[in-house]
Amino acid sequence: MERPVQCVGLIGYGEVGKIFGQALRAFDLPWVGAWDLKFAQPEVAEAERAHAAAQGVAACASAAELARQSDLVISAVTASQALTVAEAVAPHLRPGSWLLDLNSASPGIKQRAAAVVEVAGGRYVEAGVMTSVPPYGIRVPMLLGGPQADRLAPVLRAWGMDVEVVSPRIGVASATKMCRSILIKGLEALVIESYSAARHYGVEAAMIATLQETFPGIDWTQQGGYFFSRVAQHGRRRAEEMREVAQTVREAGFEPWMAAATAEKHDWVAAQARAGHIPADGRREPWQSYADGLLAARGKG
Repeated sequence: MERPVQCVGLIGYGEVGKIFGQALRAFDLPWVGAWDLKFAQPEVAEAERAHAAAQGVAACASAAELARQSDLVISAVTASQALTVAEAVAPHLRPGSWLLDLNSASPGIKQRAAAVVEVAGGRYVEAGVMTSVPPYGIRVPMLLGGPQADRLAPVLRAWGMDVEVVSPRIGVASATKMCRSILIKGLEALVIESYSAARHYGVEAAMIATLQETFPGIDWTQQGGYFFSRVAQHGRRRAEEMREVAQTVREAGFEPWMAAATAEKHDWVAAQARAGHIPADGRREPWQSYADGLLAARGKG
């Protein structure tokens, strides 16, 4: 008989971890826990642990402690740490427990993570998160993959998750997600570069008017503001993802010129936000204010 999933642990208590933790506490689960490196960093640990406590989420002392208590571990960290988390968690999973990997990693990394978990006696399912978690929350559309995905999907759906099993092969869901990111995050980078340069030359109104004529289904003024704000707030994490996207392209046998350039653009914009040149808190301001900040930051790194 299948052991019920009653205790859920979150590795990564950032934006996604906090959203999922709060949502999962709304269900009749005996325990929801979390572990994040920030829990051990003196300058932020108290605030992060207090946030978890206020949501009814147990702040664990380590990834190992969390894994030992969990029927299901949800990994939601930065892209470069996906395999590291699998390696840290796998030896401590109870036999038959699950690792659901939400991270934006290449198919090759997902396959290596799956092997680590399965050798240790756990069950690995990859997830491709197909759009920004806000405003969907736990209902964000996700593609699932792996030989165990069909068995985990009903559990996730019972918690309101919008999941679709796409393949019993590890790597299909992540490839779908990563190939999409080439376009979506590449478009963000292109818009930021295009709009900022147009602002410099004073041709933004004419340029956006031509975009509106060519693609009338998109409000390019509003969309521009959204792209600038998301990259300013999350560009560092997105740059990591785009480096994994570049690896995905390499695994396909191509040189990832576009993905690599997108990563650099996202990283640079995020750096300007951290330096205070543009807003970094995710508030939606007119795109012109972001472009003006980037123009003023030219030559400053």
